Amino acid sequence: MNMQTGNVMAPPPPKRLEDMKLPVVMMRDIMLKTMFRKNIDMVSDVARAICLPTAVTQELIDMGREQRLLEATGTLNANSGNEMGYQLTDVGKARALDALAQSEYFGAMPVPLDVYREQIKRQSIRNIQITRDQLTNAMGHLILPPSLLGELGPAVSSGRSILMYGPPGNGKSSISNGIRDAMGDKVYVPHAIEYAGQVITVYDPIVHSAAEGDTQDAGSLRRTARFDSRYVKCDRPTVITGGELSLSMLDLVYNPTARTYQAPLQLKSTGGIFIVDDLGRQEEPPQSLVNRWIVPLEESKDILALQSGEKFEVPFDTLVIFSTNFHPNEIFDQAALRRIFYKIKIDGPSQENFLKIFALVAKKKGLPLNEPALIHLLKNKYPTIDNIYANYQPVFLIDQMIAICEFEGIPYQMTPDLIDRAWANMFVKDEHIVK
Repeated sequence: MNMQTGNVMAPPPPKRLEDMKLPVVMMRDIMLKTMFRKNIDMVSDVARAICLPTAVTQELIDMGREQRLLEATGTLNANSGNEMGYQLTDVGKARALDALAQSEYFGAMPVPLDVYREQIKRQSIRNIQITRDQLTNAMGHLILPPSLLGELGPAVSSGRSILMYGPPGNGKSSISNGIRDAMGDKVYVPHAIEYAGQVITVYDPIVHSAAEGDTQDAGSLRRTARFDSRYVKCDRPTVITGGELSLSMLDLVYNPTARTYQAPLQLKSTGGIFIVDDLGRQEEPPQSLVNRWIVPLEESKDILALQSGEKFEVPFDTLVIFSTNFHPNEIFDQAALRRIFYKIKIDGPSQENFLKIFALVAKKKGLPLNEPALIHLLKNKYPTIDNIYANYQPVFLIDQMIAICEFEGIPYQMTPDLIDRAWANMFVKDEHIVK
């Protein structure tokens, strides 16, 4: 059965225990640990906690009873639709404690890596086709040359990799965010995945924003789950890293106390965008960072390692956007540049576009334009910086003038004097400071 939500096919809920493709002992132990840690005894509560349909949860409970790890409490709970309660026997408690000593993980049942691979194909970033209208609407707050959208569109739709370069302050970060907004559809992110008996947590509320009103009750007895509730339906994820990015952040993170793993950033960004902002400001050289991405970018797979040293493949399904203020030839060799599919220069605006942006921002913020002040800005101020315009400057100058007017208690206005005062805060004068 194909279940479609938006453009993405949803993962179907499992119907029987054998559909799970997980080791039976692992599933049983996660259920016991969850019942023990959360102190729950109703099937519907257990189903909700381990994110499985009630029927599948009942199969696990029946297995626990056969193994004398669980027993019926002998009371029907009227508040829970006359459900029978179950509790851990002494043997069950001992097993739960033993299992917790091996791994603290409890709660949502993990999705086997091979099953998750199939879901990644259903919601691949490569399946997205963005139109000029979608991109224009998402970038509506930016004034960009039409040719730039013409370059960005095919790059985004390819789902490969993009290098944006150019002088600072011209909206590379805003454009990256606009690309994210243009995507608009939803994907399914597993709470956790399983590989070789190890649990790797993936869903991260800091990275993933759950679609509002779309959480579902796995254990509901009254309605059929619309998708496998081991997943959370989310906006396509966006991970943004800057100068803090290091190579170790791209490895599995092992928690020795809980004995579980946390997915690295690029795995959390599956089906979405990974933005490396300010490339060249990291401690590691840009060449090393890009070398780490070569296999994922070329082969759509990444290699991760467990504590044991065992390496395994995970799908790499992410649009990587590198953004730098350096010229690419300064920070990469030609082999690295070949592997980044699209190189797009984001330049400062022309004088004409600068004035358009200035007028738009002034109107939006309620600052009346003044011709002598603008002539002063263009004829006297910009020549001192070789007439190099940047997209951030109109907002900066206008905010400064508004702040001065508010402080002086005068109506919002633009004068040559206010331009001078605002300009003085935008650039620091070169001078020697005696220490």
